[in-house]
Amino acid sequence: MAQIASPDQRTPRHTANGLNLCKWPKHLFCHLDSASGGISCGAMSEKRAMDGLGAAMLIGFSGLMGLNQVVIKVSNGGFGPVFQAGLRSLIGLAVLLAWLGFRGQLKRATAPTPPETAATPVHWSRSVHFWGLVSGSLFTAEFICLYIALDLSSVSRVTIIFNSMPVWLALAGHLLLPGERLSPIRMLGLVLAMGGVVLAVLHRGSGDASLLGDVLALVSTLAWAGIALCARLSPLAAVPPIRQLTYQLATSAVVLLAISPLFGPLLRAPTALHIAGVLFQSVAIASLGYLLWLWLISIYRANAVASFSFLSPVIAAILGWLLLNEVIYPQVWAALALVAVGIVLINRK
Repeated sequence: MAQIASPDQRTPRHTANGLNLCKWPKHLFCHLDSASGGISCGAMSEKRAMDGLGAAMLIGFSGLMGLNQVVIKVSNGGFGPVFQAGLRSLIGLAVLLAWLGFRGQLKRATAPTPPETAATPVHWSRSVHFWGLVSGSLFTAEFICLYIALDLSSVSRVTIIFNSMPVWLALAGHLLLPGERLSPIRMLGLVLAMGGVVLAVLHRGSGDASLLGDVLALVSTLAWAGIALCARLSPLAAVPPIRQLTYQLATSAVVLLAISPLFGPLLRAPTALHIAGVLFQSVAIASLGYLLWLWLISIYRANAVASFSFLSPVIAAILGWLLLNEVIYPQVWAALALVAVGIVLINRK
């Protein structure tokens, strides 16, 4: 993860939604980008153009995200979907806090605004706690729906719908966020990607097509977009992304584990493979994977990083085909291509 700047390297005060943003170190001052759904840092320093190392790391990260969909489906064979999601959040939270503690960054990542920047530190205000719980609740709903969707349907179908999140976020940004109007080229990307989602949903030619799974995948991606909007339109805009992630993992761990008995048996004869799958999700995705993303977005230009987001659904579909012997029909390949091209165009500035 990127090193945190020392206190004498604080950034100037900025404003958003009427709030004075705290003088946090430049690598921690970030928000969710409305086009890509990624976490993009403010223009406090010049970001470098994409290079070979960055491209290789982003391809690897996209591969991890694509593999994650396959791992979830496989691990559903040993754990109830909601219980598995709760375990992922709980272990991921423990790993995140342990890593920050090991790096000596735990207090800095969660400390309030220095006294000289505001009379009442925004990071400790009730409104921030409220919106942190809202974000955590959306995070919880996202993964309830995603994990059950992958239990009902194929990886290729779910990943097409789930990874259409930038489409819905770009549309919401066009309607709700000043300065986020869609250009003609981004509007074309929106139409292509939405067409891909419709094509995937309408194709019912395989035995693993589940209408409920499709609906849950769509609800999941809308909840994901809602998290991004919370980070832009609420006091969370002034909160470091690591703290936002902490809210999400802590809230979801408590709620998911509490309600998981309502969704059937917690255990489905788990084996070492299923346990390894949960550990992979917790460490490689929910904690250290997100920290890697934050580091990359703090170094490279946000639109360059976002342009790699189309790889995740493509890799997930291919891995589902290779590892799970899923049949990918021509209509599904066409839908995947439309969504991937649409995401690339939406991320163009």
